[in-house]
Amino acid sequence: MKKILVTGAAGYVGSTLVRQLLEKNYNVVGYDNLSFGGESLISVLNHPNFKFVRGDLRNVDLLEKTLSETDAVVHLAAIVGDPACAKDPELAIEVNLKSTIRLINSSINKNIDRFVFVSTCSNYGKMSEEENYVCEKSILAPVSLYAKSKVQVEEYILNKIQRESNFNPTILRFATAYGLSPRPRFDLTVNEFVKELALQRKLIVFGEQFWRPYCHVEDLARAIILVLNSEKEKVAYSVYNVGKTSENYQKSMIIEEINKFIADLNIEYVKKDEDPRNYKVSFEKINNHLDFKTTKTVPDGIDEIYNLIRQGFVINPDDLKYRNS
Repeated sequence: MKKILVTGAAGYVGSTLVRQLLEKNYNVVGYDNLSFGGESLISVLNHPNFKFVRGDLRNVDLLEKTLSETDAVVHLAAIVGDPACAKDPELAIEVNLKSTIRLINSSINKNIDRFVFVSTCSNYGKMSEEENYVCEKSILAPVSLYAKSKVQVEEYILNKIQRESNFNPTILRFATAYGLSPRPRFDLTVNEFVKELALQRKLIVFGEQFWRPYCHVEDLARAIILVLNSEKEKVAYSVYNVGKTSENYQKSMIIEEINKFIADLNIEYVKKDEDPRNYKVSFEKINNHLDFKTTKTVPDGIDEIYNLIRQGFVINPDDLKYRNS
């Protein structure tokens, strides 16, 4: 069994991925600084194939020691999202860019075979008017510090590494996540909209006409495992968007789907003509090259979050621990 290091293991995607890996009999090392707590990993702490290391990406010595015990790395740990990066830009650059590049170089030196770098579709920024969909070959136009740091790491992987080594990195550009995770988040578009409306609050929607792609957190984790199991020739130094082409939505379309679950919605639309991020994404490459197919849709995620809130599984969904900023 391969031993997989998952950085950001206690996070929204990480805690989902850890469980999927354990179900497939991988040995998993979870690495996280627990900045949002570690409740998401409590149920797997006693699993015989799981080891947890509490550490920061900036702790070079600890990370080097942890890398010595692993065969592959899935790098999820980051200051995630625009608000969190804007709140502390220096920390965001140190963690998302500098520490990530150090991790890549250390992985090469430690002869790590597979390295999955999780990036974002927000790298595309805004579609040009002639493009119906952006794809992996489209020009990147990152707007936020978060996306800019991801693009810089992508460029390092694709252009700065000598490829004769046994290092086989893959870049995955995730669609916007949603759905249930062991570490719930209510600051993601679908989850936040459902939470507010399920609590019978007024929801203010800015720029309802702008497009984004969406993908369930469980499917994002499945894509990572698929890459780890794929032939090196298909994934090494490759970029894949992760999601499903038919799951591109405008915000107004998400509201329409929520309206099928919740009858009386209190919505205020705020006109916003200038949004620097507006993109519909094609996911045909990962579908055609790796035969990746998603298993859930936005309505599935709406159903999950609606029932979570309606039945009171989360006592205080406004708690800051359910947000990344």
